Amino acid sequence: MMDQIAVHQDSATSSDWPVAIYRTLKSFGVAQVSYVPDAGHSKLIKLSHADADIKTTVLTTEEEGVAMAAGAWLGGDRAVLLMQSSGVGNCVNMLSLMASCRFPLLTLVTMRGEWAEFNPWQIPMGRATPQAFEIMGATVLRLENPDDAEEVISAAASLAYDGDQQVAVLISQRMIGRKKWTRETH
Repeated sequence: MMDQIAVHQDSATSSDWPVAIYRTLKSFGVAQVSYVPDAGHSKLIKLSHADADIKTTVLTTEEEGVAMAAGAWLGGDRAVLLMQSSGVGNCVNMLSLMASCRFPLLTLVTMRGEWAEFNPWQIPMGRATPQAFEIMGATVLRLENPDDAEEVISAAASLAYDGDQQVAVLISQRMIGRKKWTRETH
């Protein structure tokens, strides 16, 4: 028998906010989704993979997604970058590309280090995430309520794609659900 440690997520809500986000992104013509695998984005990632009109790219590090968004825009596509707050620090230097060239960036960030966080390593970057984006000139919006998903993502997409702005939507850890370590025996 082998002991394994697993992370489980308790659902914070019964609302299907990832579907609302997916539909809103589709309505804005998003054709490319890049991401570092993340449990908080798992449903949105699955929906994107299942859509033949969306090209999905798994990243090895988050700043690659910023470059992917720039390339998508230059090629005539709209892209979105999905990441966790722990990866935002990896993107700071690349955000200057988007601002300097006036390329739109829409990134959806699942937050860690907030509500009911069990991992102390997540807390510093969770606290610094809004400021990291703001110091690089990005607009930061928060998604705190599942019922607001369509409205917040629509506002962010309009600002990014119509205004050539860099926009980060921070998705509250409370919306994603409590993560906890459990010991599983196999």
